[in-house]
Amino acid sequence: MKILALEFSSPRRSVAIGDGENAICRSLDGAEGTRGAFDCVHQMLAEAGIEREQIGCVAVGLGPGSYAGIRSAVALARGWQLARGVTVRGFSSTESLAAEARRCGIFGNVSIVVDAQRGEFYLAGYSVSASGYAEKEPLQLASLEDVRGRNEIIVGPEVNQWFPTGHVLFPSASTVLLIASANRSSAGEVLEPVSLRETNFVKAPPARRLPV
Repeated sequence: MKILALEFSSPRRSVAIGDGENAICRSLDGAEGTRGAFDCVHQMLAEAGIEREQIGCVAVGLGPGSYAGIRSAVALARGWQLARGVTVRGFSSTESLAAEARRCGIFGNVSIVVDAQRGEFYLAGYSVSASGYAEKEPLQLASLEDVRGRNEIIVGPEVNQWFPTGHVLFPSASTVLLIASANRSSAGEVLEPVSLRETNFVKAPPARRLPV
């Protein structure tokens, strides 16, 4: 089965198409919004010689990370599902980062750290080895001091801004594709951004009419 994977949760957005053995991946640097992502996907399908009808699953990295980016990926996935009736699956981007750490040979007790804004970080703990990885500490919000106090390897997007010895890794669509093809997660068709904070939207007041 061919899989379309989307990972938009970090500044390095990417798309991958293929299966567990053969895949192509491309960065979306410079692509604007969902429309740009669609154009990139169509170009990649042509390059790979894959018809849209051959895509059986759309896998999405759900963060934590950029809420706007994740919502764009979810919108693309749901649009593809409505048009083609494919399966959609969502995966935590912390799992993707644990898989990236394994691929880069970063072994041991690993703290996955993602900027949560407001002076906080998303933090999850994994045990990573050459044979695989396993979550040992669920996702939580942590302060700068909490993360600095951990005697573990730190990895994540742009972590060297706060932790000079950290390893900078970004979640990638190619890793999301591999996770989906290997059925490593029980994730299903509920596509909602991973966040430990409630998202509140405030409706803007009506425009004021100025006297003529």
